[in-house]
Amino acid sequence: MNKVLISFIVPVFNEEENIERLYSELLKLTNRLEAHYDYEVIFTDNHSTDQTEAMLTQLARTDKKVKVIRFSKNFGYQKSILTGYLNASGDLAVQIDCDLQDPLELVPVFLQHWKEGYQVVYGIRRSRKESWSINIIRKAFYYLIDKLSDETIPRDAGDFRLVDRKILNQLRKIKDEQPYLRGSIAAMGFNQIGVSYDRDERLKGESKFSFGQLVGLAFDGILNHSLVPLRFASYVGLFVSIMTFMSLIGYLIGKVLGADWPAGFATMTILILLSLSLNALFLGIIGEYLGRIYQQVKQKPLTIIEKQFNLDEEI
Repeated sequence: MNKVLISFIVPVFNEEENIERLYSELLKLTNRLEAHYDYEVIFTDNHSTDQTEAMLTQLARTDKKVKVIRFSKNFGYQKSILTGYLNASGDLAVQIDCDLQDPLELVPVFLQHWKEGYQVVYGIRRSRKESWSINIIRKAFYYLIDKLSDETIPRDAGDFRLVDRKILNQLRKIKDEQPYLRGSIAAMGFNQIGVSYDRDERLKGESKFSFGQLVGLAFDGILNHSLVPLRFASYVGLFVSIMTFMSLIGYLIGKVLGADWPAGFATMTILILLSLSLNALFLGIIGEYLGRIYQQVKQKPLTIIEKQFNLDEEI
């Protein structure tokens, strides 16, 4: 009987301290699953500058199930994961981070749900060992994107997930310059289920996500899956126009009735500054969408592969 092939997708960037540990833990996991499952491990290297490339190259030479894709530069976390998905040969794929903050012990649970008929099984972070400020910001982001998005995007769910071959085939049809995979996969439908877990702290190395990158990811999530900011700009613009028109009517009525009002220098200044501020704000929102359209129509490649090992072709 043919075994089910699992594609483990592992995006890496300067993870020399974690690669051996991850590979060792993956071998322990796959040994427990070998009765029914075969596997491949696809590392997508965002042009690491430490010993990550050399270590992955050595792994690929000694284990043909290890596949390595090295990019010509750092294309970002989301594109790295998507490139791994597009190169996956498995009946299903499981994305994991190299730092092992997401427990591999959940993979058999994911597989059980997959056998029950779920095409997407994602991890929900019940708790995470980070500073209170980052936790609050993350929760605020998940709440905001859930409220603004046109699709239902699970709260507190990251990219640690299992996706079926049907999902992988659909991802091949997506041509998105700035992908946000959590939202894209959630929007596909099918049978999806979440599994709660407590996220561990990083034991070695440093997080590659700066605060600015987290904010950028939040913008990607909101702008890729919601037109609410544009609608908000339209509604506020309409509200300001109505209020301005009513103020004008009130002013004219007052003049006709003989009201003796002093010259309104302060009022005019405030109104002018308010108008300029609103215009700048809404032009900025519109500019964000236009910028994404511009990037999209250029049709640049998702990533550029500099080197690859144990893969038959570049996708």
